[in-house]
Amino acid sequence: MNKNSKIYVAGHRGLVGSALLENLQQKGYTNIVTRTHKELDLTNQVAVAEFFKTETPEYVFLAAAKVGGIIANNVYRADFIYANMMIQNNVIHHSYINNVKKLLFLGSTCIYPKNAPQPMKEDYLLTDVLEYTNEPYAIAKIAGIKMCESYNLQYGTDFISVMPTNLYGPNDNFDLEKSHVLPALIRKIHLSKLLSESAFDEILKDTGLSTIEEAKTYLSSFGVSENTVEIWGTGKPKREFLWSKDMADACVFIMEHRGFKDTFLEGEKEIRNTHINIGTGEDISIKELAETIKNVIGYNGSLVFNTDKPDGTLRKLTDVSKLHALGWTHKMKLENGIKHIYDWYRNK
Repeated sequence: MNKNSKIYVAGHRGLVGSALLENLQQKGYTNIVTRTHKELDLTNQVAVAEFFKTETPEYVFLAAAKVGGIIANNVYRADFIYANMMIQNNVIHHSYINNVKKLLFLGSTCIYPKNAPQPMKEDYLLTDVLEYTNEPYAIAKIAGIKMCESYNLQYGTDFISVMPTNLYGPNDNFDLEKSHVLPALIRKIHLSKLLSESAFDEILKDTGLSTIEEAKTYLSSFGVSENTVEIWGTGKPKREFLWSKDMADACVFIMEHRGFKDTFLEGEKEIRNTHINIGTGEDISIKELAETIKNVIGYNGSLVFNTDKPDGTLRKLTDVSKLHALGWTHKMKLENGIKHIYDWYRNK
């Protein structure tokens, strides 16, 4: 990419997209195209076709997606598979039609089998059944990987798929029903601390409710009281977390320095699993994560694990040897990242 190359960042307001936009701007890219969902509905094929025909971007970062935590994925199954497949089908296909030089598609490590060996190598894709709670979302992302791979093999495009581990950072989703585990824990523990301090004005500002009685009832439905925070599951599952700005840096690095040809060995008879894991190669249990967040926030209450609720996959650690071989490694340590995102949340 040149500094004046026309670059479309799809999903620029989200966790990854906003980090991508910031990274590109910091590196001196000046011709960046964005659209809000209101301006361009990526599930609308006609609208996407018109956008690509009119704007003709040279490079595309496909970070737009419908995302959520374990509750949202399990409840809104149809929404997750429909919206994500429509978004990626439209953007990838019209990138091909309009001769985009390179596209980077962002998936998720939930594409791997529920009981995949750990750490998870790219070659473990489609070797066993998926985790049930997020199966529709995972299937959509697998389709996106195979779509990029297939267009490359049939049409000679340069579409690269990357599979980020669990991400966190500025512009994350802190909705108590739909957020991922790290931002949900930060908000729940923060609000419990505010309750214990009788910081009612701050609680009302945070929740957007009119009375403290309403706020207490609302928070109680998510297991938050002035002395305790309920956490789903046993706390034993282990997860890997990557700072969103590190993810953005990895994506821009790949777009600047690597291509589809770098994702497989020359001479392979069957070219598959060309996606790239993006992560740290390090994980932590949910219990340890909650304790770390508790210490960062300065919370003195108790963490209660509801073992009647599902744990999800017990371990999801990426093998990042392929990424390291391509020349990139992460920078942000988890505890420092939690401090940064907690400060960001309080300021916002």
